Amino acid sequence: MILRYLPLLRDDPQAFALLMGVTVVALLIALTVHEFSHALVSTLLGDTTAQRSGRLSLNPLRHLDPLGTALLFLAGFGWGKPVPVNPQAFGRWAFQGMALVAGAGPLSNILCAGVFALPFKADLLPWPLGRPGLALATPLEGLAALVCAVTVVYNLFLAVFNLLPFFPLDGSRVALGLVPRRWAAALGRLEAWGPALLVTLLVVDGVLGLRLLARLLGPVVNGLAEVLVGIRVF
Repeated sequence: MILRYLPLLRDDPQAFALLMGVTVVALLIALTVHEFSHALVSTLLGDTTAQRSGRLSLNPLRHLDPLGTALLFLAGFGWGKPVPVNPQAFGRWAFQGMALVAGAGPLSNILCAGVFALPFKADLLPWPLGRPGLALATPLEGLAALVCAVTVVYNLFLAVFNLLPFFPLDGSRVALGLVPRRWAAALGRLEAWGPALLVTLLVVDGVLGLRLLARLLGPVVNGLAEVLVGIRVF
């Protein structure tokens, strides 16, 4: 995300600083909601591991992962610190329980985006992103519109990106809960290789400028944004 707005640093440093501050707020909201939802669903399903680890919390500092946060802040793709979950607490439904816990994160981000999209949907605020000539009634209105808009965008990106079926993303856990048990056990053995493969993919995609992830995720993010606020964001 920051890389996308670097030209603004040269043209309008104050606007860049404001946008970065708003981005930090939106990032903390998105990550906290995401990880808290994992912990909440795990606890509701009978596993108290996340609760005992202090992850059933709305304190953002408990959920930040250095690498995942840096990637999300710089490129718009990333993750929070994994929530500890004990699959054995779900009994014979271990894979299905893990799928529900994993799916709670992206779903919560979509719901959070929907909440912050309400002022735009109700015409209480104008959508400010991509509209440099937009005239706002007051600076406070402009700040509120920017916070809500960036929070919508970050939540949608985080939700869609995390549904990719790569370890350690949530999509991998959801996929394991949907396939037959014998397949899930075999696929689970690939988990150790997941983070390295994912980071390699992100780096290669960024360095070579292929924009493969953008082309893959963009239509989904835009589709959700059009439903929530009636505008494309990617």
